[in-house]
Amino acid sequence: MPELKTLGLFLVTAIAEIIGCYLPYLWLREGKTVWLLLPGIISLVIFAWLLSLHPTAAGRVYAAYGGVYICVAIFWLWGVDGIRPTGWDLLGATVALIGMAIIMFAPRGG
Repeated sequence: MPELKTLGLFLVTAIAEIIGCYLPYLWLREGKTVWLLLPGIISLVIFAWLLSLHPTAAGRVYAAYGGVYICVAIFWLWGVDGIRPTGWDLLGATVALIGMAIIMFAPRGG
């Protein structure tokens, strides 16, 4: 069960990061209100806090988290941007998730 907890935490973390970056993007590129920066900043603070909840070394968490982020970003592309991922997108996300699993769940000596 710790694996499911880790994956769930990574998933929520990725969503917080993407929202925290997407809202300023809307302001900068789409001409939306500057007030989007406030929830964007809050979302990025939540993102940093969520990363701190993992019990393993920060470098390992950051490296493994990247794989989940890639996968969530591909689904964001589909769900929010309305662009269907290609087979290559899905293959890349799968490879990234496999990398995450190796980094986070491989047996550790001593």
